[in-house]
Order: sequence, then C-alpha cells, then structure tokens
Amino acid sequence: MVQRKRRILVLCTGNAARSQMAEGLIRAALGDQVEVFSAGTRPAGYVHPLAIQVMKEIGIDISGHRSKSLTEFLHEPFDLILTVCDDAAEECPIWPGPAERMHVGYPDPGRWPWDEEGLLEEFREIRDRMRSELLPILRRWIERWEEGE
Repeated sequence: MVQRKRRILVLCTGNAARSQMAEGLIRAALGDQVEVFSAGTRPAGYVHPLAIQVMKEIGIDISGHRSKSLTEFLHEPFDLILTVCDDAAEECPIWPGPAERMHVGYPDPGRWPWDEEGLLEEFREIRDRMRSELLPILRRWIERWEEGE
C-alpha cells in the first residue's frame, strides 16, 4: 500500500529566512515522505540573500522560493503546522482544520547587529541547528504517523 505524503506548512514572521531554510532542508531530506511549504504571518516580500547563500553551500537551491503569506494556504489541508519563530507561534494560535501544531523556535539571524561575516555565520548556525535538531524531530513525527495508520 502506498502511503500518502504528509503535508507540512512551516511558518515564521517574514518568510524570508528561517521558514525558507527549513522548507529547503525538509524537502531535501524528507521530500519522499512529505510535501512542504512555507509562509509568513507578515511576509517580507523577499527571501534573504544570505539564506539562499548558506543553503547553496550545502547543495540546496532555494533561489526560486518567494516570500508568501499564510493566507495563501488557509484553505489547504495540512497534517502539521510548524512554527520556527516565537512571534509566528504567538500570532497564529489557531489554524483552521485538523492539522497538528508544533513549535521549534530559532532566533532571527537577520535581526542581529552583526558585521557581514558575523551575519553570515549566524545564518550558517541557524541552518546547521535546523539540520541537527529539526530534521530528527520531523523524522520521529513521520514515524509516529506511519505507526498510526
């Protein structure tokens, strides 16, 4: 029996960095098991160039992504609504439909007063933390779904 792919919506405030990187990582690592999308509670209107750069460093191209509003997805079914910033978790307390909610927060790498190299390192740190923390959490979530079917 072929299992359907689970649908994940990753939310942050601007949909410029964290949610974009998470979407790219999840698609690359778990794309055979899930469909993943990202959006923002207040979209920035662009994907941060450093998010694109640090993802490219690990072979993931998010240069074709765009910053989207969560309102684009309000009438779509999701299995998981994943917030990756505290502001989005607070601003989106209720999601229409039966989707499970999960919050795994990361600081906004674009808001720190770093110099250019420090800012790049902060983006890399968030990317690497997502790889080491978020992906294992989502693998366990998928296993739980598969066991429940």
